[in-house]
Amino acid sequence: MFIRHIIITLSERLAYIMKKKRNSFSSSLGFVLAAAGSAVGLGNIWRFPYLAAKDGGGLFLVIYLILVITFGFTMLVSEVSIGRKTKQSALTAYGTLHKPSGWIGVLACLVPFLILPYYCTIGGWVMKYAVTFITGGGKDAAGDGFFSNFITGYTQPIVFNALFLIITAVVIFFGVNKGIESISKILMPILLIAVIGIAVFSLTIDGHDSGRTGLDGFKVYVIPSVKGMSFKQIVMVVLDAMGQLFYSISVAMGIMVTYGSYYKDDSNLLKSVNQIEIFDTLVAFLAGVMIIPAIYVFLGKEGMESSGPSLMFVALPKVFAQMGSIGAVIGSAFFIMVFFAALTSSMSIMEAVVSGLIDKFGWSRKKATITETATALAISVIVCLGYNALYFEFKLPNGAKAQILDIMDYLSNNILMPVLSIGTCILIGWILKPKTIIDEVTKNGEKFMRKPVYIVMVKFVSPVLLFALLLVSLGIIR
Repeated sequence: MFIRHIIITLSERLAYIMKKKRNSFSSSLGFVLAAAGSAVGLGNIWRFPYLAAKDGGGLFLVIYLILVITFGFTMLVSEVSIGRKTKQSALTAYGTLHKPSGWIGVLACLVPFLILPYYCTIGGWVMKYAVTFITGGGKDAAGDGFFSNFITGYTQPIVFNALFLIITAVVIFFGVNKGIESISKILMPILLIAVIGIAVFSLTIDGHDSGRTGLDGFKVYVIPSVKGMSFKQIVMVVLDAMGQLFYSISVAMGIMVTYGSYYKDDSNLLKSVNQIEIFDTLVAFLAGVMIIPAIYVFLGKEGMESSGPSLMFVALPKVFAQMGSIGAVIGSAFFIMVFFAALTSSMSIMEAVVSGLIDKFGWSRKKATITETATALAISVIVCLGYNALYFEFKLPNGAKAQILDIMDYLSNNILMPVLSIGTCILIGWILKPKTIIDEVTKNGEKFMRKPVYIVMVKFVSPVLLFALLLVSLGIIR
């Protein structure tokens, strides 16, 4: 018994020392900007506007806002609290809390591991378009075959992909304070100013030829429309909005658990989570203001049906080309802004994996970063070749046609993330009980105003919604 006591004491002491040595954000502002930078990514820019236009405009916005302050808040608070409580990245945090639940941590590390290679591929596409517009090639980018010719090439997609990945890796190599936090403090204010500026410009567009204005497009965006919608369609809007939240607030990727592990114990966690909610929702809304009015003016409602790569790399360059000389300036500003958004997100994705390798295997940050960069580069080259040498079509369970990038995106976002979140809700709601999180977020005397909402959401509502979302992804519900 005495020896066992000594071993336990030494283990606890070692854990304490490791916690003390762990890097942390220098301030709550640094945490909020880094977390918001992770949340504000390509999903906000190329998916949110499309869903808002497709799902009844203001109806989608209202449902999305309700989910942000309920479901989104619940998952954010849970993940950040798990990270801060354990001072571990996602890979090891869940097992630290409850050993049999270590599988959740494995999924939480597998998701960013799958996402990083194809995210950097898309980040390379963004770099290509930014360079094209800055060097005066905006009209060429608006050509019908420009995007397809680029991604089916063998050299440029791989080169731009590698550049984007290396830039991401350099930031992660410098760590939490000198890398992630320092870059986030520079890029996020610039990104916000750029988003606001382009959004204001979009509202002022006057399409003389089409007879439509930016304000007309804004009305399509914000005014709720339920005309002709059945109850089933409204339910699907709810599921669309919840699916978008995964992209928007970076939950179920191990990111918020990892960032939470760098969050200081004496800081107000609830206040920071509220700020992340506000920042992310504002940028998501402004992304719609940037894109929907402009698309509506020049391409009409048909153009608003574009989403994903076709929206950003095909439809929008055509819009910029129709703006005349100012289009080159707006296009350049837009793709630089998107590059910043993609970079802050890719930083967090890589950090979730790197931090897991450090915590699990005791590796140095240098070794973990180099290993993950080399692995991601190899996989991302395969993703790039998926549009030429390795091209094939595969039909997903939800009926969509896919190739390598789409399959990886489907597995990570549509399958693993809902399963991971369901596991988190069961762990917190039923195994450890909500009190585990409540005690963590109120340990400095903070008032948990949304505590009743949190308890109901984590135990009942969120698991049901997540299960329904998973059934939609699997094609069981359509």
